[in-house]
Amino acid sequence: MTELTTDRMLLRQWKDSDYEPFAALNADPAVTEHFAGPLTREASDAMIDRVRVAIDERGYGFWALEVIETGRFIGFTGLSVPNFEAHFLPAVEVGWRLAKDAWGNGFATEAARASLAYAFGPAGLDEVVSFTTTTNTPSQRVMERIGMTHDEADDFDHPRLEKGHRLERHVLYRITRAQWEG
Repeated sequence: MTELTTDRMLLRQWKDSDYEPFAALNADPAVTEHFAGPLTREASDAMIDRVRVAIDERGYGFWALEVIETGRFIGFTGLSVPNFEAHFLPAVEVGWRLAKDAWGNGFATEAARASLAYAFGPAGLDEVVSFTTTTNTPSQRVMERIGMTHDEADDFDHPRLEKGHRLERHVLYRITRAQWEG
């Protein structure tokens, strides 16, 4: 099982003790503002179960994010394979979701950089994408800080959201191995 460390964080496999704080994070309307809505406890638990399997099978996934100094779980950051249909798929995405009280500390950027180092190192990927709603400017800033670029021609309507949904339109960011190494 792959674990990644940064100066301040451990990106690791999920523990049973992560279920409760992850459910609280997913129930927070501020955290889920740019998603279809808050998750039920059952849906949150099922997400952890799926991610654990992905990490075991691939060696990577959305790793649980723990602050080293305190041992506190604050969300996830990592790599995932989206399973919907879109013009840019198949691909591997880098993504994150952090508890509101962890925002603004650079945790997402730091952990996303570690995820990209793994993607372009041991995972041997040639490109990584990231996407979010057009309204999620904080995540877009993280994408830019980690060296990803945006081309409006890549933007798309998320197929899992109904036509006309306020979050339907998504921006797509990309980074290649060459860009990362440059």
